[in-house]
Amino acid sequence: MNRTVLQRFPAGGPRGSWPAEEYAHARRAEGCPAEVVMDLDSDAFLVVVQHGAAEVVGL
Repeated sequence: MNRTVLQRFPAGGPRGSWPAEEYAHARRAEGCPAEVVMDLDSDAFLVVVQHGAAEVVGL
């Protein structure tokens, strides 16, 4: 499955803070089908869209 990474967020954020989820939520509100996945190798949360979805919404 091909995905485009919109943004990366370190996994060690402040307790109670979910910047990746907040960013993905804002993109979904704009009509972009963003989702959050964990990249275990880099210990980061990635906000991604399916390959080609970014062009559809003009990102």
